[in-house]
Amino acid sequence: MSTEIEISFKEKVDIKRLPEHIAIIMDGNGRWAKAQGKHRIFGHKNGVKAVREVTEGCAELGVKHLTLYAFSTENWNRPKTEVSALMQLLFLTIGKEIKTLQKNNIRLNAIGHIHNLPESNQKALREVMEATKNNTRMTLTLALSYGSKEEITEATKILAQQYKDGKISLEDINTETISNQLYTKDIPDPELMIRTSGEHRISNFLLWQLAYSELYFTEKFWPEFTRNDLFKAIYDYQNRERRFGMTSEQITEQLTTNN
Repeated sequence: MSTEIEISFKEKVDIKRLPEHIAIIMDGNGRWAKAQGKHRIFGHKNGVKAVREVTEGCAELGVKHLTLYAFSTENWNRPKTEVSALMQLLFLTIGKEIKTLQKNNIRLNAIGHIHNLPESNQKALREVMEATKNNTRMTLTLALSYGSKEEITEATKILAQQYKDGKISLEDINTETISNQLYTKDIPDPELMIRTSGEHRISNFLLWQLAYSELYFTEKFWPEFTRNDLFKAIYDYQNRERRFGMTSEQITEQLTTNN
């Protein structure tokens, strides 16, 4: 029997046209574990390897921002045993991965309702974020206890209060002022969003920020996702035409003018 040889996509990626920001919904840990006849937490543990692969792969190419959907506000509704195991795994992983972050000159960031995490996790996050705050190669953002609807609601409340207090007028409220109240105000919007496991949903992840992002879906479960799969997604992204409401002819003319 002939074995199919996997195509290497790193050489196909155009380093000059990288997305500045990639966001990933890491999905399929539980289903992957079930297929192995294992408990769901086995999948989560194996998913850590994929996190390391993708993080190092992005830094290797020169991607400036990587955001990983690690734990949603809805995930708190999972069985208590699984949530507890996930929190313990998160705590252990944050501590272990600081060497990888420092070695690769990567800054750790976190968004979401961090205050809802166990105190030990909050402490570990604060320590690693402080230790890596001066790293400049790439920023890795973990979305933890994160929900985009809640994020937008909170931003709306802040602007409503500012209007009530007379600090802003109705005319001051626009897409820029709303963006400036989001957790991601210091991060550019993602150009590429990747979701694993064959699901074709955004699942309350960066709803505002993904307005013009290219979406890439793969059947692979997250623990199976490799560095080469990341390169393949970027290569696919680079072969799409991003029009932002314009026509193909306008894009061509714009590129010709800029060059």
